[in-house]
Amino acid sequence: MKNIFCVLLISMVQPIWAQSKLEKALTNLENNYEQEKVYLLTDKPQYAAGDKIWFKSFVFDGYNRSTLSTTLFVELYNSDKKLIDWKTILLTNGEGSGDFQLKEDLSEQVYFVRAYTPYMTNFNEDFQIVKALPVYNPNSTQSLAISKSSDWSAKVSPEGGTFLNGIAAKFAVRLSSEASLPESWTGKIIEIQNPNTPITTFKSFDKNVASFTIIPASGKKYQAIIQDNTGKSKTIDLPPVADSGLHLEVNSSKEGIKYTLKGANLKQQLQNYKIVGTINNHLAYKANINQLTNEVSSLIPTKISNGANGILQLAIFDEQDNLVAKRLCFIKPNNLKIEKAEIIAQSIKQTPRSFNSIDLSPESYFKNYTVLVSEDDGSNNPEEENILSGLWLTGDFTSSIDHPAQYFSKNANSEALDALLISENWKRFDWNTVLSGYTPTIKANSQKYLSYRIKPIKNNALMINSNVILGLKLGKNESSITPFKTDQNGYVYLDNLNFDEPLEVSLFANSENKESSTDNLFVTAEPLVNPTPFKGNLPSTKYTLVKTSGTKTLPPTISRAINTQKNYKKLESEDIQIQEVALVGKKKDPKEDLDKQLSSGMFSSVNSTIFDFVNEDQHAAGSTNILDWLQGRAAGVTFQRNNTGVNVPYIRGQQAKLYLDEVPTDPTMISSLPISNIAMVKIIKASGLIGDAVAIYTMKGNMKSKNTEKEAKKNNSSIIKGYDKPSEFLIEMLDDDAKIEKDTRETLYWNPNLFDSDYVPPRIKFFNNDSAKQYKVLIISFDEDDNLLYDQQIFK
Repeated sequence: MKNIFCVLLISMVQPIWAQSKLEKALTNLENNYEQEKVYLLTDKPQYAAGDKIWFKSFVFDGYNRSTLSTTLFVELYNSDKKLIDWKTILLTNGEGSGDFQLKEDLSEQVYFVRAYTPYMTNFNEDFQIVKALPVYNPNSTQSLAISKSSDWSAKVSPEGGTFLNGIAAKFAVRLSSEASLPESWTGKIIEIQNPNTPITTFKSFDKNVASFTIIPASGKKYQAIIQDNTGKSKTIDLPPVADSGLHLEVNSSKEGIKYTLKGANLKQQLQNYKIVGTINNHLAYKANINQLTNEVSSLIPTKISNGANGILQLAIFDEQDNLVAKRLCFIKPNNLKIEKAEIIAQSIKQTPRSFNSIDLSPESYFKNYTVLVSEDDGSNNPEEENILSGLWLTGDFTSSIDHPAQYFSKNANSEALDALLISENWKRFDWNTVLSGYTPTIKANSQKYLSYRIKPIKNNALMINSNVILGLKLGKNESSITPFKTDQNGYVYLDNLNFDEPLEVSLFANSENKESSTDNLFVTAEPLVNPTPFKGNLPSTKYTLVKTSGTKTLPPTISRAINTQKNYKKLESEDIQIQEVALVGKKKDPKEDLDKQLSSGMFSSVNSTIFDFVNEDQHAAGSTNILDWLQGRAAGVTFQRNNTGVNVPYIRGQQAKLYLDEVPTDPTMISSLPISNIAMVKIIKASGLIGDAVAIYTMKGNMKSKNTEKEAKKNNSSIIKGYDKPSEFLIEMLDDDAKIEKDTRETLYWNPNLFDSDYVPPRIKFFNNDSAKQYKVLIISFDEDDNLLYDQQIFK
């Protein structure tokens, strides 16, 4: 981790040779509590079944991009916590990207995206991001609706955690709810013995918090009465008034953080008390009090964070190193350190399907950008969350915060943010636990890239301390032959691998006779960097499911998304028809003859793509099975691995039917079929009773495979899956001649890795849809020192 802050020490006491309990705790904290957090950006806040979710992940170690991890797991769950899909994402400088293709038959409900690094599993699972995404389907029997429940709870939190007689105390009032919070609320403070005379009143800053100040008297009991805009009210007891203890008051400004300590009825007053400030679990400030006094004030300068923004936790310890008060505060809340994009040229048009471009400066310190361009509807709805709130707030707290982005917006209320932090606790570590000497157990060490354990077997026995030859073939590349020696347990380890194509590992007994029979050899590959089961609960949302009755009403953005899917299908269908027209009048070729020989009845569709293994060499010897070989070879056909690891084909987002010699079958059966036995593969799209299907035909009679490659024996090889390669976002223009009546794309441009090259300006380029009059452009970047560029603008 880069050191973004310095440690400021103030001490008026004589040095102590032996480490105190607190000093040992600080050493423990510094060495053993490094932690990561994730922010996940998606191209849209809600989706239609059949859409693609584009996402970009940012992994931070504190307030810097993390160098601890190079692997991120991103998982998609339904509302029953069933795993729908998952991706293994490569992280480069803490950044990675990917996508999920949603099936067209997904039921309408809220889905959840969970993201975490293997290293994060050493700590509380609650800090792993779980992002809710509503997915709509016009064919579902249930519909998403905003929950009408307005039940909420409230708590009051005194600043520093103490409430002392005769000393003005600032309180934060915090509301929480399983659904939606009330739009606004007010409250008053009463003394129980005189309930008709309010001591003070307060009004909510936002849906989350309010604050008030009160001077309590010993022996009296106080209550807060809170009422929302619908008339619902609740009464909360304030904590008992104490006659002795310590009071902590904090104020944050652009100069720094000023704190004041006041003691009441303490034996040695504040003598030998310690003030400790931590940022991201690291010591940033420490001061000792060596004089007899009941009041101390000091200013912590912003240089403790090198002027950067972030949360400082102040903790006060007594002369016995017991924690007596603590407080969270934000450094420079009214002066956020955010850079803006240097735009040197732009060409923006409102004409339907027009080409638009925005050029960024090639001389900027920022070199790699994440860019999202969407149609802006002019509603000016505030963001719910963004990378600022993820980095500075929600990434470090497990409680639900409504619209956290508001605290870092242009017109943000710093008093509201301060009240929110008074109501929060820093849970990445507990001071009393750290003081006890507890050290977290690190089971998943930070590891570079992916690693695998290879188990070679010969004659059904492990090959212990033996010389073996492994052939490693990545994708379509040539195989490399490498000698290894197994360890005392019979394993070979392939460590720190970075690849995104299938890696075939083949076992040979020795280098002198590589071509000898491999019938007695067997090899397995076990990944050592694996996803972790989700043990926690999915977060509550504002949505509920209701039974669909009558005509289903969809949000306008979802209707547009569904229309966009239809447009892409229409374009794909027209491409196929054009190909068919081009074939008319041509002489029949051997592939057509093979198709006529093998296909019958309803399988004789012209709307199909054929792969001929009899007359053409398909170079399939390096593939484990025909389903793996098909990946990326047919337009509109994608694959997802099922729970047994077998690739399952999808056409237009829907699972395709599988046929073997025109008899229905399943992926497991197909995956076990030797490729050398296959004569033809036929991809059928939207054909009558068949629908979308993949038909496999086996060799008949005297048919022989045209494959000239020597097919590897399956028993001595194993296929390893690496990182998931992100799909490419196509910058498409829907031509007027394409017979698309209405271009309704919402996401017009998505590039998670736009970069400059040889001082050529990085260019954002996109085509308009048919309705956009203005565009929302989001640009995110980090320079080499992890300074943040965050720029969201509306272009007209």
